[in-house]
Amino acid sequence: MADVAYRSKVRIERVKGPLRRAYLPAEEGPTKFGVQSEVAEHYGVDTAVHEPHATTLDYVTAATGG
Repeated sequence: MADVAYRSKVRIERVKGPLRRAYLPAEEGPTKFGVQSEVAEHYGVDTAVHEPHATTLDYVTAATGG
């Protein structure tokens, strides 16, 4: 088996409700994850109480397309 070429060092921090901060390599500040639109509706999250942010699914989809 080949040696590991890269291991991502990511830290996730839960802030409140659906809001998370992800600390990613090569980024100066945290990336916010949360819920919005149909995802917020599905989970019963009031976007008037919790500011909408892109979901982890949005980021995975973008990365797949990249």
